[in-house]
Amino acid sequence: MLHPSSMSEVTNTTHDPFYFILTGIPGFEAIHLWISIPFFCLYTISIMGNTTILTVIRTEPSLHQPMYLFLSMLALTDLGLTLTTLPTVMQLLWFNIREISFEACFAQFFFLHGFSFMESSVLLAMSFDRYVAICRPLHYASILTSEVIGRIGLAIICRCVLAVLPSLFLLKRLPFCHSHLLSHSYCLHQDMIHLVCADIRVNSWYGFALVLLIIVLDPLLIVLSYALILKSIFNTATWADRLRALNNCLSHILAVLVLYVPMVGVSMTHRFAKHASPLVHVLMANIYLLAPPVMNPIIYSAKTKQIRQGITHLLFQRKVH
Repeated sequence: MLHPSSMSEVTNTTHDPFYFILTGIPGFEAIHLWISIPFFCLYTISIMGNTTILTVIRTEPSLHQPMYLFLSMLALTDLGLTLTTLPTVMQLLWFNIREISFEACFAQFFFLHGFSFMESSVLLAMSFDRYVAICRPLHYASILTSEVIGRIGLAIICRCVLAVLPSLFLLKRLPFCHSHLLSHSYCLHQDMIHLVCADIRVNSWYGFALVLLIIVLDPLLIVLSYALILKSIFNTATWADRLRALNNCLSHILAVLVLYVPMVGVSMTHRFAKHASPLVHVLMANIYLLAPPVMNPIIYSAKTKQIRQGITHLLFQRKVH
């Protein structure tokens, strides 16, 4: 529960139509400073891990291949996702700064959902890369040229911007005449839409279309690509070849699970567990936003020999200098 002083602050501020009020960890406001320690550690791991991946891929000529170029896109997306939520989360936990202007909230909403959709799109592109590498290895270099990868990257950016912009404009035109108190320490569409006191059918139908086109379609296409990969693998001659091919896909499979399991969890929680404890919603949302940026560098560093060698080489160079 909030302290009486905090409650009066919320009550007074919610009458101001130009601000939303963020919420930290419900019921644990008194120990926000202690809670900030694991959050700060996770953000640091994410920033350092993804920056290291990007540096290794940029400095190692042997890693200028399609698979690692897609991995660099994933690391950039994870960095973007981390830096989008970090300011509001840490200033709330450290300084109890709970106000966020409408403009800043909508900007955070745009980048947060944009990078989230981008992560899904990059993982889909990486599944196509794995399909070509395993099912059509002789044509790999001719299919995934630098020009094609550049076009895929541009298509991913355009897809995500065009997906998020309409939902932003549809939401911004509506009146927020209820409480401006959000249930998270950042601005999520699922959270903001509950504060609207107008007809939201258009927003709901557009959100449903986005769920079908990205959150449902992308995993289905990834599953399809792996079905084709498995079919190709089990047509190979030896178990050693099969295990080698599966091992090459393991990092990507883990990255897919790290993104989609929390994403489905937070969507199901918002849709079917509206009356659950606020703590449940906050924990699910934080896992959804922090798990991929933190886990992906660890997964690829642990499971990809070339990345491990690149990190070792980078550290050795720095020690020498």
